[in-house]
Amino acid sequence: MARVIGIDPGTLSFDLLGLEDGNVFLDHTIPSAELAANPQKLVDVLNDAQPLDLVIGPSGYGLPWVSIEEFSEQELFLFILADARERDHISVLGGMADMITSLKASDLPIVFMPGVIHLPTVPAYRKANKIDMGTADKLCCLALGVYDQARKHQIAYGETSFIYVEVGGAYTAVMAVQDGRVVDGLGGSLGGVGYYSLGGMDGELAYLLGAFHKDLLFSGGVAYIAGQPTLAPEELLQLREKEPVVAQAWEAIYEAVVKSVAAELTAVPEPREILLSGRLCRSEAFRSELTRRLQKFGPVRRVSSIANVAKEAAQGAALIADGMAGGPFTDLVETMQLREASGTVFDHLHVNVADTLRQKYLGTVV
Repeated sequence: MARVIGIDPGTLSFDLLGLEDGNVFLDHTIPSAELAANPQKLVDVLNDAQPLDLVIGPSGYGLPWVSIEEFSEQELFLFILADARERDHISVLGGMADMITSLKASDLPIVFMPGVIHLPTVPAYRKANKIDMGTADKLCCLALGVYDQARKHQIAYGETSFIYVEVGGAYTAVMAVQDGRVVDGLGGSLGGVGYYSLGGMDGELAYLLGAFHKDLLFSGGVAYIAGQPTLAPEELLQLREKEPVVAQAWEAIYEAVVKSVAAELTAVPEPREILLSGRLCRSEAFRSELTRRLQKFGPVRRVSSIANVAKEAAQGAALIADGMAGGPFTDLVETMQLREASGTVFDHLHVNVADTLRQKYLGTVV
């Protein structure tokens, strides 16, 4: 029996799901702004849930099975891919640094998990010059997808096959699973436009921008195209039939998702399903239109939930934590080959300054 918690560090909220012998005992959410102001809140919730065998911590871009005891300044950088200058510039990043300090002092059994690019099941050639193929929380969503499809169709984890579309409150990610293993992914800063994020950046735009703050990656998306960067998605959806510019903004994300799914069909040509999740997919209006556009590729449905409050990534993180701790979902972890994850996000860079980057940020040259 295992008693574990999975954490999803979302843009708008941190969600926690706890499983004991595979059954939910904790289903909780905390606004991200509150945690940025007081990181101890997360520690307090975890301590109240003790005893715990394992906690999957907020893992950012991915740290393959690093324990909280091993966490250093280098892990902090790899976790958020932002230096001290950016942490001072973006409050949530500074809050993350403070949160790690609180977690290190807590003596909780916390580990940080990989992202998609760390997995051996993704071919090396697909990783070339990539960093964001799906952050750790997106990998958690994929674990939920494997579990959910296997349960729904009464098949083994190794028989699952799908394209996963995660349309969150800021980013959009589209990833592919074949035979229960993750084989490719277009992360939020690599693939199509998101609600706030511009998605993959045109190289010429990157050149013209020169150096820029990381918060630029949180701009340029649907809300910015519509000229309404302060509106929540639910509010902006209500304007799409009244204002042409808003309708065009939504068209951008619909088409971007379709293009990304079509691209991932290269990796998984005949998926059993296309699974949807994320904040925007909770909207019936958004989800039905996206489903209409995607159903030409195969059956489309929203991934089923095992929680009432916690988002999909927290659910998947809890399933992974259970499997890593030897609980009922051990076979899920083994099928996905999550234990074999390794390396860093710098391992597959081949541009002519790759060694310089590795030397600067890792202190090594490969």
